[in-house]
Amino acid sequence: MTFSTELKEASQPIIEKIYNDGFIQDLLKGSLSNQAVRQYLRADASYLKEFTNLYALLIPKAPTMKDVKFLVEQIEFMLDGEVEAHEILADYINEPYEEIVKEKVWPPSGDHYIKHMYYHAYAHENAAYTIAAMAPCPYVYEVVAKMALEDNNLNRDAITAKWFDFYSTEMRPLIEVFDRLLDELTENCTEQEKADIKESFLQSTIHERNFFNMAYIDEQWNFGGANHE
Repeated sequence: MTFSTELKEASQPIIEKIYNDGFIQDLLKGSLSNQAVRQYLRADASYLKEFTNLYALLIPKAPTMKDVKFLVEQIEFMLDGEVEAHEILADYINEPYEEIVKEKVWPPSGDHYIKHMYYHAYAHENAAYTIAAMAPCPYVYEVVAKMALEDNNLNRDAITAKWFDFYSTEMRPLIEVFDRLLDELTENCTEQEKADIKESFLQSTIHERNFFNMAYIDEQWNFGGANHE
């Protein structure tokens, strides 16, 4: 078994929980609340900006020029391509995407997730640590989308079905590159290093669950007082 396969197999129980949580189940049925969609889109816009910056931090650590080229292409995809999935959800609540994301949010769960990835980018020279922190994002989306497309409860009449269509295929090239890099960059790692990298991957999978739930419950910073003063 490859190391990347080991990581993905270990993450399956967490992904099952993500799928059965309220956000994905309501999205599946086409009944997700407008506020959950707004919170998700606003938080994800902030998240993807930082994800793009993390790609830039990976470029000097990339083992080949082919990998550098791919990372640059992923930056372009983050800036343009993934907006398509966001616009599906904006259409679902009948609001312009650009208007929704004008309001910036930085909820606690998103904050924790982003800092987790940046920690590994700056703390470790081996890019495997950072990739392990980033890789669950595309993988979770693909697995959840494929599960939804096989689920009889999927509301095909709802526009939200297109969101699952998008993620069932669009993440595959990135997943394959991340898998290859994880396998190559851990070939000479010690068992303890591999265990630490695996933990980074699983922690990010949990962060993915928290991110969806953050939108579902409209998570906010609560510093006390009526106005969080």
